[in-house]
Amino acid sequence: MATFISRAGALGGYVSAATQTVPSVARVLAVPVIAHEKPIVHVPGRKACTPESWARISPTGVPTVTSGIGVSTRAGQRRFAHTDIKVPDFGGYKKEEKSRMTEDGRVSGKMFQYVLVGGALSAPLVYGGKSLVTRFIGMMAPAADVLALAKIEINLSDIPEGKNMVFKWRGKPLFVRHRVQDEIDTVREVPVETLRDPEKDEDRIKEDKWLVIIGVCTHLGCVPIANAGEYGGYYCPCHGSHYDASGRIRKGPAPLNLEVPEYTIEGDDLVVG
Repeated sequence: MATFISRAGALGGYVSAATQTVPSVARVLAVPVIAHEKPIVHVPGRKACTPESWARISPTGVPTVTSGIGVSTRAGQRRFAHTDIKVPDFGGYKKEEKSRMTEDGRVSGKMFQYVLVGGALSAPLVYGGKSLVTRFIGMMAPAADVLALAKIEINLSDIPEGKNMVFKWRGKPLFVRHRVQDEIDTVREVPVETLRDPEKDEDRIKEDKWLVIIGVCTHLGCVPIANAGEYGGYYCPCHGSHYDASGRIRKGPAPLNLEVPEYTIEGDDLVVG
C-alpha cells in the first residue's frame, strides 16, 4: 500500500494525506495506482522538512498530495509534526527593566522620554504664565510720564525772596517757597503743643529760607493758594483750611500738615525725588 505525505501550508486546515482518495460531491476520483509499494523509511538524523528532502526518500521521487474540503481522514494515514522548528528569540530587541539610574549614571530610556515630553509641553505654559505676570505687574506700574518726573532738579536762584513757585512732580503740585526772615521768626514763635498736628519748623526744612512741600490739602486733596489765609502761608478756598508759612495746619477741617517730600539741596540746586 502506498503512503502519501502532505505538508500543511497556508491551507493546513483543509489539507490531509491519506492512503486513498474518496469521491467528493463533484465527481468520482479514480484510485491511484502506485508502481512502488516500498514504504518510506525515515533516516535518523536527517531533517525532512522540505519537499526536496522528502523527494529524496520518497519511492516515487515526488510526494503526492491530496487536498480538498470533502476529503475524509482514513486509517493508515501518516502525519509528521515538525517539532524541530524553533521559535526566534527576540530578547535582544527588548529593553531590560532598569531603575531610574543605570550603572553608568545615565537616565533610563523611559525617564528620558518622560522628561523630554514634559519639558516640551511645559515650555509654552511657562512662557505664557511669564507674559501674563509681566503684563499684570506692568499695569500696576506708574505711567511713563510719571516715571519721567520721578526726580526733578530746580534752580533755587530763579525763585525770588518772599515768593512761592509751583512745579509739577509725580503728577502733583510742588511748592517751593523762598521765605524771608520775618516769616521764619513768626512760625518758630508758635508753641508746638497748641498745633493740631504738632511739628517743629526745624523738623520740616533743611535750610531756614527754603520750604519744600507738596501742594495738596490734607482734607480732600484740593490745591491751596500760596501767600493767602489768616496766617500768611497757604489757604484752601474749598473748605477753608489755613496753613502757616511752614505748611502746618492752623485752622479749618484739614487734619494734618502739608506733606514734605524727600529732597536734597546742593548749592543753588534743589533735587527732589
